[in-house]
Amino acid sequence: MFQEKNGYFVPSESLIEKANARQYKKLIEEARDDPVKLWQEVAKELNWYTPWEKTLNDQNPPFYKWFEGGKVNIFHNAVERYNNTPMRNKLALIWEGENGEMRTYSYHALCREVNKCANLLKNMGVKKGDRVTIFLPKIPEQIMMMLACAKIGAIHHIAYIGLDAYTLRQQILSTGSKCVVASDGSFRSGVVVPLKKDVLDEALKLTPTVKTVIVVKRTGQDVPMEIARDYWFHELVNLPIVNVKEETEAMDAEDPLFIIYRPHISQRSGLLNGYLYTHGGYMVGAYFTTKLIGDLKDIDRYWCTSDPAWITGHTYTVYGPLLNGATIFFYEGIPVYPYPDKWWSLVEKYEINIFTAIVLNIKNLMRQGDAWLEKHDLSSLRLLGTMDEPIDLEIWNWYFKTVGKEQCHIMDVWGQIETGGLLISTLPTMPLKPGSIGTAFPGIVAGVVNEEGKEVGVEEEGYLVIKKPWPYMLRTIYENQELYKDRYWSKMKGVYYTGDIAKKDKNGYISVVKRITF
Repeated sequence: MFQEKNGYFVPSESLIEKANARQYKKLIEEARDDPVKLWQEVAKELNWYTPWEKTLNDQNPPFYKWFEGGKVNIFHNAVERYNNTPMRNKLALIWEGENGEMRTYSYHALCREVNKCANLLKNMGVKKGDRVTIFLPKIPEQIMMMLACAKIGAIHHIAYIGLDAYTLRQQILSTGSKCVVASDGSFRSGVVVPLKKDVLDEALKLTPTVKTVIVVKRTGQDVPMEIARDYWFHELVNLPIVNVKEETEAMDAEDPLFIIYRPHISQRSGLLNGYLYTHGGYMVGAYFTTKLIGDLKDIDRYWCTSDPAWITGHTYTVYGPLLNGATIFFYEGIPVYPYPDKWWSLVEKYEINIFTAIVLNIKNLMRQGDAWLEKHDLSSLRLLGTMDEPIDLEIWNWYFKTVGKEQCHIMDVWGQIETGGLLISTLPTMPLKPGSIGTAFPGIVAGVVNEEGKEVGVEEEGYLVIKKPWPYMLRTIYENQELYKDRYWSKMKGVYYTGDIAKKDKNGYISVVKRITF
């Protein structure tokens, strides 16, 4: 399947021919000179209520606008559009809880449940443009509420369940959320963790914008419920009123879809930075990057282990695979509980084809020893992904040779919370280079430059920059446009400054030397 040659692993011709990227060969070549044309053609593969008038409006940099004048809804493209096709009966979501509980949803069933959640939110006073904080563990309701917000035009904010009350309060205050969807608690390594009582209720003591709290019963623990504010999800979702069929909101392409935060306050600025993304451009980027890098096929079962609270989880656990009609596997627990082979047992049980995890988790799995991995049949795997930080050669080789048996393409990728998705990666049509993140994704123009903005030489270290706007880029730091402009676009005029240090080899493959968090 792969042949080692001059430090690269070259995929066989049969692998290359089957790759999704192959069907875009001409468009990818043309994108080197005209990246906007690529995004324009890709966007046509999705459903639009009203076609856009201008693909890219670059008259007010760095506040670029994509698909201006277009009307669209990401929920419609991710779920609803399959309702009148044979895809309606395909599995959209397979979920397993840490305690072994299991639920599955076809695309039709997922659409039905999202409609209920959307009606529930509307009947609780949530309307287009309102912010909704979702403080849930990795359970189906987390995904359903994301999609429900998108359906009605509300802006979702997924808060990581590991937040303390103070940071959660600051995020809610920053968004101005009027509704919070939370759970009574979560399971973590066999322990019942209180979320509402110990974290959320404390956070809400000084958050006057929140009028409604919807509580999902996950663990069954006793929680205080404030009259006229707190409501049980399972009671609301079974009311007849939520079964009324409502039309999906037609959104402007530049209407906000979500706000996302890092789980800490910036050490540099002393601020809590919310990153704002929009329906149209984000949708196109999530769809196309998942299609090419993930190389999704109709029969694939796809597992991105990232929590939807992270940008990777937004794009590659939820939106990207659904936009491609994939079957998602979604697991609540950690990699090594109750046994060190838990994740491998799930790969075998559900016959996962595409598996991706952050480097820290891959390293943790490697440390458990190969005996745990070798207990399981992992032959269903065909693509393996890694993200979040540079991967060292020892881990890369273990992942490729021991886990993938030298049969799986390794998606070692680069992106940031600010980029909305992946900007640099190898595609399944390209040779692999251990330790390298590959080359710029089609339609992305990346460079490694010096302080003056000039390209550095081969194997010289420089600043990683993105030279042209892309559809799924963040639009601004929420309610702080000056910080957005100053941080990312003022360091080097006319280019996006990533803050990362990188170098290129003679074939244009990029390696990140140092990652920087703002």
